[in-house]
Amino acid sequence: MLEPARTVVELQELRALTGDANGAQRVAFTPVWRAARAWLAEKLAALPVEVHTDAAGNLWATLRGLEERALLIGGHLDSVPNGGWLDGCLNVLAGLEILRRVNAEFQGRPPVTVRLVDWADEEGARFGKSLFGSSACAGTLNLAEARGLRDAGGRGLPEVLREVGIDLERVKESGVELRTAAAYLELHIEQGPVLLDLGLPLGVVLGTFGVERHAITFKGQAAHSGSTPMNRRRDAFLAAARMSPEIYRIAAEHGGVCTIGSCETKPGIVTSVVAECRITLDQRHLDAGALARMWEAARMASERFAQEGGVSVTWERIWQIEPIPFHPALIDLCAGAIAESGARPQRMPSGPLHDAAEVARAGVPTVMLFVQSLGGISHNKIEDTREEDLRLAVTAFDRLADKTMAWLQETGRKS
Repeated sequence: MLEPARTVVELQELRALTGDANGAQRVAFTPVWRAARAWLAEKLAALPVEVHTDAAGNLWATLRGLEERALLIGGHLDSVPNGGWLDGCLNVLAGLEILRRVNAEFQGRPPVTVRLVDWADEEGARFGKSLFGSSACAGTLNLAEARGLRDAGGRGLPEVLREVGIDLERVKESGVELRTAAAYLELHIEQGPVLLDLGLPLGVVLGTFGVERHAITFKGQAAHSGSTPMNRRRDAFLAAARMSPEIYRIAAEHGGVCTIGSCETKPGIVTSVVAECRITLDQRHLDAGALARMWEAARMASERFAQEGGVSVTWERIWQIEPIPFHPALIDLCAGAIAESGARPQRMPSGPLHDAAEVARAGVPTVMLFVQSLGGISHNKIEDTREEDLRLAVTAFDRLADKTMAWLQETGRKS
């Protein structure tokens, strides 16, 4: 029998074990993260599951079924520093509760294999590389880039991974775990205010936004701030600053989101006109064509502002990922599961990236279910969700798992 209240109690237990007054401290590959995994292993020991860690450090618990084809339920225990108590771990503990229910209902032999996965380093908080474990498993991890990653203390990713038994050069061997994967489900707090503003507890995720992330550098001329007339200045900051309202206009026109997240100036002193200004631009959209148009509109605007200000402009791509649409049949099953749980399903995209995107990129039918976040806040110690919504989310997630197992059986008979 499913016990959603038990999931809430276990979430509170994990918070007490791995958090402090500033929030969750389960940063990947740290002692606190390892303690969280040991705690999860104790919970899994009560079930007839096979538990192992793959070449990328992802933790798998497998309940063998009558078919080798597997339903994957995923999440991540790691957090950002001073993070929220639900981000990532809700997914894992809801999946644990589903494992318990499935095991009891089918006496340890469900119709298809059911696997719970705790992905390693979803957040990328220490080395700046999000989705480490899932991208390694999906085969999309850029090893050349990963080899050069360092934390704030100057320690390299390969060195830190070795300390927890992971060889960076072999992490893509974890891809064998997806050999029998037939569907992937993930529950997550929304981390934004859409469901809150609609007064709805649950949402069906249509896919994850594509991302274009660039550094834009305007170069002008340093000059004395007292002796240089306003009409004679080649002010790099003025051109860069005009991008701020422009990206809001672009986002409104195309229906996406745009953010200037940082701004650096040189020489950076109060007595000089800015000679160089570097800003970073993050653009996201669920439609690849619209995302490309947003990028082009921003590029053209930067060139126009540069010309009008007598400065130059260059663009450097920092990172890019295409939009990842989720599986239409699973989206419908998720909507049905939410409706059967007594809520109105809201179909919506995900602005943040999730491990689900990497699994979908690997060709596994995928869907996510969102639960409302109070205040729309995440990556913060005040992150929260109503307890009744957490219980409802676990119930709907379990119904989705049931529906997906039935769907896998049906598609298996037709193939």
